[in-house]
Amino acid sequence: MHNIPEGLAVGVAFGAVTQAGNPTAAVAAAVSVALGIGIQNFPEGAAVSIPLRQGGLSRTRSFLYGQASGIVEPLAGVIGALLVSRMTAILPYALAFAAGAMIYVVVEELIPEAQQSTRQNSHMAVLGVMTGFILMMILDVALG
Repeated sequence: MHNIPEGLAVGVAFGAVTQAGNPTAAVAAAVSVALGIGIQNFPEGAAVSIPLRQGGLSRTRSFLYGQASGIVEPLAGVIGALLVSRMTAILPYALAFAAGAMIYVVVEELIPEAQQSTRQNSHMAVLGVMTGFILMMILDVALG
C-alpha cells in the first residue's frame, strides 16, 4: 500500500513541470524526488526478496516477486502526473498529500520497525534516518 503514495509523489512532481514557471528547476526537483524514492526502493526490494529466498524460492522467483511488490508505484505515478497536469488548482494539495503520506509511512511503519530490529543498538536506526535525510538534502541542493 505504501508504494501508491510513493508513486503519486513522483507523478505529481513530474506533472508539476508542465505548470512551473521555471521548467528547468521543476525537472530538477522532480528528478530529486524520483532519485530519493528510487534509492530507498533498493533496500525495500531486498526486504521482500531476501525472506522469500530464505524460505526456499529460487533467486529468480524471489527477485521477480520483489519487483512485483512495487508494480503499483509507476502506475500511481502516471495517475498522479495525469491528475496534476489536468487540474492545476489541486497541485498544492496534491503535493501536500503526497508529502504527508510519505511522512505517515515513515513515522507509522519504518521508524518503529527500525527501533525494534535494532533494540540492542537503537542509535543505528536514528543514524540511518539522519543519513537518509542528509543524502536527500545533498540531492536537493545538487539538483535543485
